Amino acid sequence: MKQGVFLTGGFLTPEVQARLESRFAVFSPDSLAGNAEEVGAVITTGHRGADAALMDGFPHLRIVACYGVGYDGIDVGAATKRGIWVSNTPDVLNDDVADLALALMLSVVRRLPESERWARAGQWETGGDFSLTERLTGRRLGMLGMGRIGGAIVRRALAFDMEVYYHATARKEGSPHKWAGSVLELAREVDILCVAAPATEQTRGMVNGEVLRALGKEAGLGWLVNIARGSLVDESALIEVLREGVIAGAALDVFADEPRIPLELREMENVVLSPHQGSATYHTRRAMGELAAENVERVLGGEKPKTPVNNPELG
Repeated sequence: MKQGVFLTGGFLTPEVQARLESRFAVFSPDSLAGNAEEVGAVITTGHRGADAALMDGFPHLRIVACYGVGYDGIDVGAATKRGIWVSNTPDVLNDDVADLALALMLSVVRRLPESERWARAGQWETGGDFSLTERLTGRRLGMLGMGRIGGAIVRRALAFDMEVYYHATARKEGSPHKWAGSVLELAREVDILCVAAPATEQTRGMVNGEVLRALGKEAGLGWLVNIARGSLVDESALIEVLREGVIAGAALDVFADEPRIPLELREMENVVLSPHQGSATYHTRRAMGELAAENVERVLGGEKPKTPVNNPELG
């Protein structure tokens, strides 16, 4: 009997699915009934997650492999207590997420979706030229989070002659960029606040109304870009400052209650929306799946995962 792998959804590319099926018995939520005893691995996403109850449903579970870099939906403490490895897929998605971050910056500052709608509706012919916009080059960029993805965003921003400020859990030794001691201090200094920090209880709601008003300088300035997790931004406060014209706009790839996006955000012209597409390219999604599969293969083969986020052997 092959060892079992449970997939919490249909997110893997066909190549990765075939790789797993060649070595394991692969179960979906629809085919799991009666097979929980066979499952030694779960592959899930940070958003779908895996709680203690799910883990307890698989008596021989040895690894929860997260298909993604963020694993905030997985109860790592519960896994460690049960002797279960947790892994994620760092690095392979950095470039695509950073590319999207820059695309969102350009889109919201240059009002590209709005001007595209203007052109598509024939308003260039009937209403004259689209209005002038702001520019991205030379702006002051504030990075909230300076990990792998934050660093990749900064490298791209430098090509636009942007001046970089950052706030993270600690100063980056030798960094040429300006350190801000708090999120509020960061927002006061910059034109664009880009959220790229991990989702934790400490970061939940850290981009609040006070931070957003500091970003806007109370004068309709500043843009918010979020490619991290929706939980880091107080969505109600964001809607309020956008409605009041306190900030110039927002570009969002993530939301507090995905896939639901508040109607207020959907109706605002100065908000650019993306349906959590940061890593959503064929190349990266396959690479993420291959790494998740490798982590499963290693653990079910008696080895440690390649990219662990815990160590159950230490208790």
